[in-house]
Amino acid sequence: MATQMAPASQQVRTAMIALGVAFAMLCLGFGSVPLYRMFCQATGFGGTPQRGTEADLRAIAAQSQPGVGRQLSIRFDSNVAQGMPWEFRPEQRIETVRVGQREMAIFIARNMSDKPVTGRASFNVTPDQSGAYFTKIQCFCFTEQTLQPGQTVRMPVLYYIDPKILNDSDNKDVQEITLSYTFYPVEKDGNQG
Repeated sequence: MATQMAPASQQVRTAMIALGVAFAMLCLGFGSVPLYRMFCQATGFGGTPQRGTEADLRAIAAQSQPGVGRQLSIRFDSNVAQGMPWEFRPEQRIETVRVGQREMAIFIARNMSDKPVTGRASFNVTPDQSGAYFTKIQCFCFTEQTLQPGQTVRMPVLYYIDPKILNDSDNKDVQEITLSYTFYPVEKDGNQG
């Protein structure tokens, strides 16, 4: 029994479909990280804190909500990635804050090397379900930070806990939230710093 070959036009069509699927998979692979980051920032998934403004906080304060003013403990955690020649720590490890009130934490970073070093901080909140309510107004983590040799800087974080946390059954027993940062070196022009 002889096998028949598909017409050339059908082979080209099949090859084009396979090429299109491969290209779509490649685009999805490259696009998945930014899409996932946007999803986490929008929903607080995985302990991703929200970004807000002073105007957002004023709007929240204008709405009298029962339970606003409830106190929570905020624990600050600091880390540096391997190879990052910085000391990095919070000025205070734990603060007691009121829900719905603007707060400020200070972190201290020091470049322990003999050359300029640029770093960028990644961050998250635990427990994960609290990330949707931990809102940062201003943070050093939004931009790269360059420290000169031996330089020490104080870096503020302005934040608040959204009162909506009080209506979330997943957060009803939360008494402490941890905000954790890790600084990573940023390569510039193929060289550190």
